[in-house]
Amino acid sequence: MSDPRTPPDPAALLALAVDVAREAAALVAAGRASAAEHVDTKSSPVDVVTAVDRACEELITARLLAARPDDGLLGEEGASRPSTSGVRWVVDPIDGTVNFLYDLPAYAVSIAAEVDGEVRAGVVLNVATGELYTATAGGGAYRSSPDRPEPVRLTGSSPASLEQTLVATGFGYRVEQRRAQGAVVARLLTRVRDIRRGGSAALDLCTAAAGRVDAYYELDLNPWDHAAGALVAAEAGLVVTGLGDRPFAEPMAVAVAPSVAGPFLELLEELHQG
Repeated sequence: MSDPRTPPDPAALLALAVDVAREAAALVAAGRASAAEHVDTKSSPVDVVTAVDRACEELITARLLAARPDDGLLGEEGASRPSTSGVRWVVDPIDGTVNFLYDLPAYAVSIAAEVDGEVRAGVVLNVATGELYTATAGGGAYRSSPDRPEPVRLTGSSPASLEQTLVATGFGYRVEQRRAQGAVVARLLTRVRDIRRGGSAALDLCTAAAGRVDAYYELDLNPWDHAAGALVAAEAGLVVTGLGDRPFAEPMAVAVAPSVAGPFLELLEELHQG
């Protein structure tokens, strides 16, 4: 039996997400000065959450569901409800909370719209810089900024070799995770151009889409970490995948320029077996 619903337009979902992300970013920016006054921890002493994270998620949830009351939602800070429309919003109110606490200019509002389980629209807005990354499935990925408001289409990079590949990564919150991940990075560093650690998975994926790094990988991301950013990377033409024929982020998330995808994936397989 066919579904009587009209499939939602990804462009309309994106427009709503952008409007809500801008309002949420204003709330985050206003809360930056007092961010350190109300900080809790989650999975470990270095896995932090602020009152601003929670307030931002509440705002995003309220705005999205006011516009589309039948949609579902999954948020990092606990927002969760089923969908009766086929649409679910996946929300990270502040991706890069430690950066936010330290006033490092790389923390973002990330909002993605899934339709029947597939991400169809996504926005990542760097609160500190105003850079806006957007994508719709099949519609390309774009970046705009306060000084360049006209969206520029993103096409990633094309490094000539693995040795010329600039790689971004991130680390887990638990000590044993970091020990293993640090050992991998130590071996990776001698095989590539260099390593960057930005502190926001959503922005790292967008940075790769923009060609500011050539590859990004990270283990054990949550859906809200990558839902919007992975769509931006894929729509920019990057290879977005997991390792060993496994899906993206199960458990490894990789976004890499096509010109070095083969050797980079082979190297990650080698390093994570050792």
